[in-house]
Amino acid sequence: MRTNRAELMDMRMLETESTKLPVLEYLQRHVGGTLTDAHTTHMRYPTAISRTLDIRIVEIGRGSATVEIDADPDLHGNQQGTVHGGLLCELADAAIGTAHSTLMAEGESFTSLELKINFFRPVWRSKLRAHAKPVQSGRTITCYTCEITRDDGKLAAMVVSTVMTLSGEKAAGR
Repeated sequence: MRTNRAELMDMRMLETESTKLPVLEYLQRHVGGTLTDAHTTHMRYPTAISRTLDIRIVEIGRGSATVEIDADPDLHGNQQGTVHGGLLCELADAAIGTAHSTLMAEGESFTSLELKINFFRPVWRSKLRAHAKPVQSGRTITCYTCEITRDDGKLAAMVVSTVMTLSGEKAAGR
């Protein structure tokens, strides 16, 4: 089957027009390397904090996400010379927020209600991986767990967080 010149022009015009995608599809394309400048979503990706810290989304699913960061005590260190625990909190929050954003429709947003972290091992120079998944998902409240592992496969921290979905005027401007 041959494509004529007019059909090719129509296809090129469609490729340059903005295509608004659901967050999950947008992030799946991002992770899969098929996202183009024409693709948009109603949430901001990559987030400003993720760009600043170079946090990367490496796996995405409905309600789950895995993110990574190259942790370096010269850049992210505390007084003891290990990676600051606040970086691990941010990494977990990024994974949890990314996971929850895949459940959001246009006009919805969310906010964290609480975040609790347990530190198990120190981190020096390591690629950290944070995997977030829901424990319980409701219409408004979802509870997540997030495991943060070092590049040696050992658990560095465990996080539990509760997230509230916002809609209507509560979601406006967020």
